[in-house]
Amino acid sequence: MPTAFQDYYAILGVPRTATQKEIKAAFRKLARKHHPDLNQNDAGAERKFKEINEANEVLSDPEKRRRYDEVGPRWREYEAWEKAGKPGGAPFGSAPGPAGGPQVEYRTVSPEDLEGMFGNADPFSDFFHSMFGRSGGATPTSGRGRTRNVPALRGEDVQGTAEITLEEAYSGTTRTIELSGSGRTRRVEITIPAGVADGARVRAAGQGGSGSAGAQSGDLFVQVRLSPHPRFVREGDDLRERVEVPLDVALLGGEVPVRTLRGTTAQLRVSPGTQNGARLRLRGLGMPKLRGGGHGDLTAEIVVRLPERLSDAARSLAEQLRVERAG
Repeated sequence: MPTAFQDYYAILGVPRTATQKEIKAAFRKLARKHHPDLNQNDAGAERKFKEINEANEVLSDPEKRRRYDEVGPRWREYEAWEKAGKPGGAPFGSAPGPAGGPQVEYRTVSPEDLEGMFGNADPFSDFFHSMFGRSGGATPTSGRGRTRNVPALRGEDVQGTAEITLEEAYSGTTRTIELSGSGRTRRVEITIPAGVADGARVRAAGQGGSGSAGAQSGDLFVQVRLSPHPRFVREGDDLRERVEVPLDVALLGGEVPVRTLRGTTAQLRVSPGTQNGARLRLRGLGMPKLRGGGHGDLTAEIVVRLPERLSDAARSLAEQLRVERAG
């Protein structure tokens, strides 16, 4: 049965012109996703990890990559040559088998690591061995030559969301996030600080996906969503609230009570002749500031409340006002 050609560039998702830095970045991203330690009992992930490791084994080694690129465009010819019993030596430049003398092996994962992941199963394809020989990719129990180990993989960051009220954003709160993975469920309590803004991300260090081979875990990032409030509108660190003011207070001046988000009542001083829609500021009664301390302000938007029913005396006063306005 002919050996299937392995398109290592396609496996890593990089172009044939990719630099070593791009190849390394692509490998690390895919290896983190499909690493057997993070996908236990997943045969598909194990198979994919083998392909990724083999592709990087070749493309990260300058000599292996050169030899692979020579064969790549002629892989059907190579396949036919192999099926015919490889007559006349290697027609693809350098012989694909092992060369004489000592060799330096560039390995993405050490034989010991491969043995730990796959036991005695060969981690490389027949195509790989046909091109590079057994010395080009030793079985897991072979430790000949110098190896280059890939660093242990840090765990993936995990994203989540939490909805809180404006009161909770004012005072600070906690949320318990339930995370599932690797066949188990765990709960993580996160602290949401006072003054947090809508859309802000709260980080719980080391509470994300587990790392492999002893590497540190990823982080948990929780995006905070503030539910709408029936009275207050948030504007940065400031709050805005509609405050009803009786007609006589708007005309003559006085004080009206204003409820604050902290649960207290403040007295708002209204000047004589205050117009409907005017905005008056109560300093320091807004949201806590995350940086620098202190609070924002509370803006009272004046809504002049007219009496629903007029007494005879109130009607007489209103008529006098009409006469004055007309005159």
